[in-house]
Amino acid sequence: MSTEKQHIPILAITMGDPAGIGPEIAAKTFARSETYSVCRPVLIGHTATMKRTIRNLNLNLTINPIKNISGACFVPGTIDIYEIGESYTNEILPGIISAEAGDIAFQAVKTAIDLAMQGIVDGTVTGPINKEAINKAGHHFSGHTEIYAHFTNTKKYAMLLVDENVSVIHATTHVSLRQACDLIKKDRVLDVIQLIHEGLQKLGIKKPRIGVAGLNPHSGDGGLFGDEEIKEIIPAIEEARKKGIDADGPVPADALFALANGGKYDGCVAMYHDQGHIPFKLLGFNWDKEKKTMKSVRGVNITLGLPIIRTSVDHGTAFEIAGKGLASPDALVQAIEYAIKLLN
Repeated sequence: MSTEKQHIPILAITMGDPAGIGPEIAAKTFARSETYSVCRPVLIGHTATMKRTIRNLNLNLTINPIKNISGACFVPGTIDIYEIGESYTNEILPGIISAEAGDIAFQAVKTAIDLAMQGIVDGTVTGPINKEAINKAGHHFSGHTEIYAHFTNTKKYAMLLVDENVSVIHATTHVSLRQACDLIKKDRVLDVIQLIHEGLQKLGIKKPRIGVAGLNPHSGDGGLFGDEEIKEIIPAIEEARKKGIDADGPVPADALFALANGGKYDGCVAMYHDQGHIPFKLLGFNWDKEKKTMKSVRGVNITLGLPIIRTSVDHGTAFEIAGKGLASPDALVQAIEYAIKLLN
């Protein structure tokens, strides 16, 4: 291997749920020669599923099964696959939720984390998993973020969604809306303000401007529609400012994201899952009305606070189109780009 190539980072890329669109977007991403110009990619996943996917997509790709990273060749046109799930001999069918598929997806993530924690790979990029499937397999986590936090023993962490114009961090994610309201506390809001400040700095923004959303309509209107802003969110913003962070708010959520998209803020703090995800996906997901499918899907999920790098596509397994050749690899390509940015 050339000295020049040795300086290109090794990324462990998980296939995601083998019954979803993860194998397809992985195959399309590995088929791009540009992928190999920015990283040395290794796919962690199920070889039998990838062979079927490559055949169905009629891609000119070969597979190099490996048991350790030293066996990878990192050559365009060849997918180095770190095998997960070879004991599962039954075919994993596209679009079908199963414990087998869930276990393969989970074990791939766990392997990627282990490789990164040992310093064998430089960063990790994850394909979409299905929460029902991994729980069917006996792995009781609500998502990637919680898996990473658990196996890296990370206490303060958060999900950051990034795209060209809008970056969003969440104070709460995979909990009920009722529970999310109870979790909005000063310390947690302050933590995520600090995390997004540091995260955006790592992405090259020296002094990020951060807009913090209110929890309630109109940010509570001075206590008329709830007092979380007065008791928890405003004190967190004031504390962040004392630490030198350019934090503004609480800004009513129905205005915050439009302002950010227009350039007023570099990053937004959302109080709960859908408050941040809906505007983000409205900007990044483009539906083709005639073909009745997504023509492009953009947006990257970064887990902040970890001792290792983890980026991910910000879309699901899309079982309804799995195996049909319709999935866009845009978000996975973008996730790799952001992993490289964080490494640099």
